[in-house]
Amino acid sequence: MATASLDTTATLLRIATAGSVDDGKSTLVGRLLFDSKSVLSDQLDAVERVSRDRGHDGADLALLTDGLRAEREQGITIDVAYRYFATANRSFVLADCPGHVQYTRNTVTGASTADVVVLLVDARKGLLEQTRRHLAVAALLRVPHVVVAVNKIDLVDWSKERFEDIAADLRAAAAALGVADVHAIPVSALLGDNIVDRSVNTPWYGGPSVLELLEELPSADADAAAAAEPFRLAVQHVVRPQSGEDRFRDYRGYAGQVASGVVRPGDEVVVLPKGTRTTVVGIDTADSLAAGLDTLPQAFAPQSVTVRLADDVDVAHGDLLAAAEGAPVPTQDVVATVAWLSEKPVAARQLVLLKHGTRTVKAQVREIAGRLDLDTLDRHELESADTLALNDLGRVTLRLAAPVPVEPYARARRTGAFLLVDPDDGGTLAAGMVDG
Repeated sequence: MATASLDTTATLLRIATAGSVDDGKSTLVGRLLFDSKSVLSDQLDAVERVSRDRGHDGADLALLTDGLRAEREQGITIDVAYRYFATANRSFVLADCPGHVQYTRNTVTGASTADVVVLLVDARKGLLEQTRRHLAVAALLRVPHVVVAVNKIDLVDWSKERFEDIAADLRAAAAALGVADVHAIPVSALLGDNIVDRSVNTPWYGGPSVLELLEELPSADADAAAAAEPFRLAVQHVVRPQSGEDRFRDYRGYAGQVASGVVRPGDEVVVLPKGTRTTVVGIDTADSLAAGLDTLPQAFAPQSVTVRLADDVDVAHGDLLAAAEGAPVPTQDVVATVAWLSEKPVAARQLVLLKHGTRTVKAQVREIAGRLDLDTLDRHELESADTLALNDLGRVTLRLAAPVPVEPYARARRTGAFLLVDPDDGGTLAAGMVDG
């Protein structure tokens, strides 16, 4: 097996799997866990027992990820199943997403924090609409790597030509969506070919197995990437003066999680959307206060801290503290790409709530520019659409009731993302990414 380079051996890789129904995704994940010796004996005993009850001769490895009782009884995957495993070279968090069209919203959840999407394709069927949809989700969420596992290659007689045709189709689709890093691997999840060990049945394939590739892919260190961006902190809570110890009688700070960047005492910041400028004079955590420290030297993403400011400025829950230089400009007009996650469709002039960081404002869907055509995958030529429905990927224009400091998602994933919420029942309608 290939050995990961030094810069990846200690890193965590976040994986999301995606594929159409019956492509063998759960079997692939189960095989990956089993062949990498990441399955506890009691888990395997339970899987073997359920497999016998179903009349299988051996263990149905798909059950290792179909953990919910309803899934096991129905033989389907209906939720995101998270699994943790490790090899000698790397640790992994794996989000096994459902393949059914009606659960594409779960794929959005699983892929939103992923470093790599492992996309399954049935070698007999080739590229399907759901495959295109999952690839589009990976592109919209800017997942750095896509691994295409062309499964059931044994059912097409280990055909090199069939594999190469599918790989070419997927590379073309990925290029149309702007996905730069795509790897294709011929596999048989049921038999274990090219999952952990390279297969003798595909002598024409000279690349790595799935696990070898996952061990070698560079990890998009989310925390390091966030720290490299400009400072942003969405205010969750205003800490006011308290009775008791003298040092807390005049204490005022603004608590929240650092979404990106680094902040230090002496840094100039701006309070958005108001636009008030001030200077950071102290940074605290519960531990630093308990230790009696005057201030921390710095705070960085994704730490949760309380920031003290030099001036008695108006700061409230939902405000954004941002580095004064290059701060986003609050706006009431937002053009964005959305993944519609609700069974309730949306039409122009519909009222919604927009949740950005810790701030929620009323909004109206002014215009639906169209939906992504999953046949052409042309991001610039949208299908005309009067509404967006469950699993649609479309572009909308929103008019907000109050200014919000959004940024293009391509430049800042944390402050460029938002949710649309149903004002009637509080349900999530869509995940949005601000266009640049």
